[in-house]
Amino acid sequence: MSSSERPDSPYLVIAAEIRARISSGELRPGDRAPSIRQIVQRWGVAVATATRVTATLRDEGLVETKVGSGTVVSTPGNRKRTAVARPSPEPRKPVSAEGSLHRKQLLRKAIEVADREGLDAVSMRRLAVALGTAPMSLYRHVANKDELLTRMADETFGELDLPEPGSRGWRAELELHARQHWQLCRRHLWLPRIISFTRPLLAPNMMAQTEWVLSALGGLGLPMDIRMREALTLHALVLTMALSVAEEVEAEQNTGVSHDGWQMARSRDLLDSGRFPLLAGVPGDIAANLDELFEYGLARHLDGFAVLVAQASRKDAGNSGTGP
Repeated sequence: MSSSERPDSPYLVIAAEIRARISSGELRPGDRAPSIRQIVQRWGVAVATATRVTATLRDEGLVETKVGSGTVVSTPGNRKRTAVARPSPEPRKPVSAEGSLHRKQLLRKAIEVADREGLDAVSMRRLAVALGTAPMSLYRHVANKDELLTRMADETFGELDLPEPGSRGWRAELELHARQHWQLCRRHLWLPRIISFTRPLLAPNMMAQTEWVLSALGGLGLPMDIRMREALTLHALVLTMALSVAEEVEAEQNTGVSHDGWQMARSRDLLDSGRFPLLAGVPGDIAANLDELFEYGLARHLDGFAVLVAQASRKDAGNSGTGP
């Protein structure tokens, strides 16, 4: 807590309540701690405030994030000993051999926080504490949070390692690109929230991916506007499915209820009523298996695009033919 913050700041008050529940044993190690969404709903605060509550408890070692379980109470051995009922500032320390912060270090730390806690947990103040530097020093590397998010997205797209296009055929090329993009969004669930089609991020690594798709579609007799539309459509297919993955992971972590459990609780009465016999006969895991749904959507999309490619090929053949 900084010297300018009051001890009755909302996030500190809420953190103290949850801390007391942990100390009293009401919340035991391994129990699910209040999620950010639950804090917002129960105490009527903003998401940013709820995020600070969780970050405060995590910095004290009272809670931790576990994949598939959300935020849970940590075991006593993982907790920090604190002399006061709030976290002490971390000591300042150099973050590189030269003792200065580099932009790449900032981006990797921001990505790490977003991967573990979600995009709402990323703030300049939070990153400054994690990196052991002053918040204002971060603005030497990014002008504002919007630029930080853009550079985070671009940094993650730099993880993709696509070979030179042109040797596998257009369909295999697009499948390779889409699947790598899909796995990238699976690793970084926050990524689809940053990307816009109407106001695209002009970032080198992301632009290189579009350039790769345009090159993979070369030599098919397709005009550039069609090639660009295909690049955007393929991108949209991946992002739409990836958003569903992120929403399902968040819902399961916040509620503790799996998709199957949610479906059984919400729809069983209607399905058993006899009004929807076709829906009642659909296997329950069809919607839940998003990897299979992605593969189905990708295959059907490329089936349709293949028709357009064939039409362009026949048109080229007709235009290149010689007259009698």
